[in-house]
Amino acid sequence: MVQYLFHRVWQSAVTLVLVSIVVFAGVRALPGDPATVMAGEQADPATIAAVRAQLGLDRPLVVQYFDFAKHALAGNFGRSIRTGTPVSDMIGTTLPVTLQLAFYAMLIAVLAGVLGGVLAAVYRGRWPEWAANGFSLVGLSVPTFWLGLLAVLYLSVGLGLFPASGYVSPFDHPLRGLYFLTLPALILGVTHAAVVQRQTRSAMVETLSTDFVRTARAKGLGPRAVIVRYALRNSLIVVTTVIGLQLGLLIAGTVVTERIFSLPGIGKLTLDSVFSRDYPVVQAVVLVVALSYIVINLLVDVLYSVIDPRVRVSGRAQ
Repeated sequence: MVQYLFHRVWQSAVTLVLVSIVVFAGVRALPGDPATVMAGEQADPATIAAVRAQLGLDRPLVVQYFDFAKHALAGNFGRSIRTGTPVSDMIGTTLPVTLQLAFYAMLIAVLAGVLGGVLAAVYRGRWPEWAANGFSLVGLSVPTFWLGLLAVLYLSVGLGLFPASGYVSPFDHPLRGLYFLTLPALILGVTHAAVVQRQTRSAMVETLSTDFVRTARAKGLGPRAVIVRYALRNSLIVVTTVIGLQLGLLIAGTVVTERIFSLPGIGKLTLDSVFSRDYPVVQAVVLVVALSYIVINLLVDVLYSVIDPRVRVSGRAQ
């Protein structure tokens, strides 16, 4: 187990280094000059050159990258070109909002998706399967931004069931904070619940036709015990992989939802930073999101051996 964990951590570290190189190069390939943005469009070349020197943009790219990597390891991502605020403070303020939204949406997606997938697999050819498949079809087909706009129009403005915008921290006011996050979490959760539901159904259908499930039924076990203890548990390997990937996508893909509901999350910060050519913020945000994705995948791999005792880490878990 320790050897496997060391191997996965080493792979994750190499992946993170490669991601940092791609992010660093990609950000500098964006059109526009941050020094010009900071100095102003009407600034003279001497002023722009002075700003470039101050930001370290006049040095070779290799030197800039190693300087960026060295400071990033210490948690120092520099200061925002647009506001002058330390980037680590900006991420520390916005990342918790995105994480709260992502985990809330993922909880909704897992509960709805796993339940729908189990029902669709157990009641094949009957109305529960049709209803679950219809739900997944809608969730996969309808764009999130359109669903969010409809929710604001009808559920917030029309019926007044949820606030149309705003944010309250659940750590300060738990119930009120969850109330403000519920509608955006539902909108995000619907799409990801559809993916979880389809994968759960496929895994359950395959597992229910295996010999060990038929043997469990022949021994006289009740339907609930067969489904929960045998079929669902052995289907969780696939489902856990999907949930881990979807959680990573949730953290990285909250830009539109945060914009619609005016949530001060990391997605909104990224969008604002891209428009203003704020290199330090864009670099840091993408790196943090990539790190979260890598950590989630690492945790999913470790969970394999917990969910299925047959997967004992001798390099077989992938």
